Amino acid sequence: MNIIQKWDEAILNTYGTPPVALVSGQGARLTDEEGNEYIDMLAGIAVNSLGTAHPAIVEAVTEQIQRLGHVSNLFGSQPVVDAAVKLRARVGDESARVFFCNSGAEANEAAFKLARLTGKHRVLAAHHGFHGRTMGSLALTGQPSKRKAFEPLPTGVEFYPYGDTSYLRELVEQNPGDTAAIILEPIQGETGVIPAPHGFLKAVRDLCDEHDLLFIADEVQTGVGRTGKFFGYQAEDVLPDVITMAKGLGGGLPIGACIARGKAAGLFTPGSHGTTFGGNPVATAAANAVLDTVDGAFIENVSAKGALLADKVSQLPQVAEVRGRGLMLGVVLKEPIAKAAVSAGLKRGLILNAPSESVIRLTPPLVIKEEDIVEAVDRLGDVLNSLSSVKL
Repeated sequence: MNIIQKWDEAILNTYGTPPVALVSGQGARLTDEEGNEYIDMLAGIAVNSLGTAHPAIVEAVTEQIQRLGHVSNLFGSQPVVDAAVKLRARVGDESARVFFCNSGAEANEAAFKLARLTGKHRVLAAHHGFHGRTMGSLALTGQPSKRKAFEPLPTGVEFYPYGDTSYLRELVEQNPGDTAAIILEPIQGETGVIPAPHGFLKAVRDLCDEHDLLFIADEVQTGVGRTGKFFGYQAEDVLPDVITMAKGLGGGLPIGACIARGKAAGLFTPGSHGTTFGGNPVATAAANAVLDTVDGAFIENVSAKGALLADKVSQLPQVAEVRGRGLMLGVVLKEPIAKAAVSAGLKRGLILNAPSESVIRLTPPLVIKEEDIVEAVDRLGDVLNSLSSVKL
């Protein structure tokens, strides 16, 4: 029996049966158990920021696990402090403090609890946003199809149309005295890579300042250089009160972070929140390797490669629009063939993702080579040409 044949016998059916089983890789190239090679245009859903088997991560994790693997939250360790200091520097505010956890959902759970610790109840979240699948983070997720089976969820969350400043202001002013926070993604990923309209982040910052609300930026997918800036919110001149991170932060190892600054940094007190594995020395060693690698020149290169990818993809005749920033792009197709393209792509050695029937999401490793980008787009063109009525 191969891996896929054993899958259904051993794994709960939360994902369905995978089409292939991957066994190894290097950079933006992956190999399955049958020896087939793929160009990775997904990076484990924007997780493998430095690709597969990056030497900096391999060295950091190997060295750390040989010295100290786990200490719990009862003791300190050097890697967790180093990672927190580096994240504080990226935020650029000495008041910032970091809570490490294991995933984006947990980071958003922490942010949700911070909001409630203000003493106010309401949290405003965007329609179509995605913040995780735990009960708390799911309560913040503006997708009824994901929420319905698990209701009743934690209360107090109300939803606004993403990018609609007037609607959001009206919603706040219905009860400003009991509104704790506004949460948003600088680019909505799970909905099809939809960036916030220009000026919206600044309008949210101003609204939060006006009514003493926490501005929570979910940077789980947009953070760590993915959009051509270290944080996605840096597309505008704003600074959130709370920033949540995960995915690319560990370069493949499970780690999340909730960063709070200003008054928000003082809301948690001993015993108010915690996690056994959060701040694990091995996971934070990986995060340190990522943070040391993703410097200014690296991020500039992400922007250049993102521009190349967007330009190449936009020239395909089946593509109506390319949206997003950096190496987080949504390819909007003229026909609803995106999910079929994912399956067809595997047969052509291409790993893709389709958040909707008409959108292909491209989030390759940030270290992807230009020649891999060109080859991937050529393969994507063949895939789309085989499925679409719009031909070359």
